[in-house]
Amino acid sequence: MSNKPANNIQDLQYFGEFGGVNPSISDSATYTFLHAKTMLDTFEGHAEGCYLYSRHSSPSNLYLSEALAAMEFTETANVAASGMGAITSVILQVCGVGDHIVSSRTIYGGSYAFLKNFVPKFNISTSFVDITSLEKIEAAITSNTKMIYCEAISNPLLEIANIPELSKIAKKHNIILVVDNTFSPLIFSPQKLGADITIHSLTKFINGTNDTVGGVVCGTQEFIDSLRNVNNGAAMLLGPVMDSLRAASILKNLRTLHIRMKKHSENTMYLAERFEQDGLKVVYPGLKSHKDHNLFKTMYNEEYGFGGMMTINVRNLAKANELMELMQHDNLGYLAVSLGFYKTLFSAPGTSTSSEIPEEEQIEMGLSDGIVRFSIGLDNDIERTYRAMRKCMKQVGII
Repeated sequence: MSNKPANNIQDLQYFGEFGGVNPSISDSATYTFLHAKTMLDTFEGHAEGCYLYSRHSSPSNLYLSEALAAMEFTETANVAASGMGAITSVILQVCGVGDHIVSSRTIYGGSYAFLKNFVPKFNISTSFVDITSLEKIEAAITSNTKMIYCEAISNPLLEIANIPELSKIAKKHNIILVVDNTFSPLIFSPQKLGADITIHSLTKFINGTNDTVGGVVCGTQEFIDSLRNVNNGAAMLLGPVMDSLRAASILKNLRTLHIRMKKHSENTMYLAERFEQDGLKVVYPGLKSHKDHNLFKTMYNEEYGFGGMMTINVRNLAKANELMELMQHDNLGYLAVSLGFYKTLFSAPGTSTSSEIPEEEQIEMGLSDGIVRFSIGLDNDIERTYRAMRKCMKQVGII
């Protein structure tokens, strides 16, 4: 295996059933056996290369899982029907009654809602802590803590998790470190930095065309086997299975991820620098003004830059909405949640992707209602985009 994530994806070569350059899609929910004994062996997980039922696994899903594991330097991976399907399976596999989780306080709203509102039903508790304070993380760990959960680049404040130091804390307390790497595929390789499990929402940068949802858990063979166990595996029994046609489609898009991530980063860096020069409050890890800029540089795979996400604080929600509506009207992108699309997407996180977080907690973590989150697209002429966006900003009076 190469040290470079994109090389690991490139080196996977699959042949289709009839010699196709794309692997054949297995469009079946169930699979036949010539011998009854093989069916039993497959059900018990002892028959390598045999398929029983597509909720367990399918050829298309395994091809995609293999490619994502190669990208993330893990032994194997398991794809799910959505990012939340991946996240919830991991949490419910690791934690049970009486267990405790230490989570970053700035995470995707769906993850936050699951930890805050859903798992308490199973008597699983969570402490939400400032992920940039290693002292607070360690202080929150109790004898019942089973995992530290964080995002490599947090949504939407773009705080950077110090994965090597978090890993040391996790190992010291014999708990696992789970890192959601959705904002930074190829940019960060959490496994190399000490993470135990890496999760992605495939919906975002990895797929890149916003035509499907998907998720993946990358980890050890032992952990992924436990997720898939027919008797007690969360991924198996909760049933968040990805459709084979979708898996095949995401695998094709994964092949261009390295090109896209470089362009997303290049474009975002250009806009962030220009808007900061214009006097706006810009948060982007590539700017020296970002508090975690130097930490980012100690961890990243440099050729992919600082990512495609930035925020601008335009003072209040009314201005944010006015600006976003104008930019959409001028064809500069879409007023939409999600990220990693080839067109720019923008939203006000406090009223969208982080709306599950109560208002007083949003204020405490620094999530102002004037923040506009940008997922910058693959625009060919980024200077033209800058000029057009700046014109919109002047029109609404924030420049």
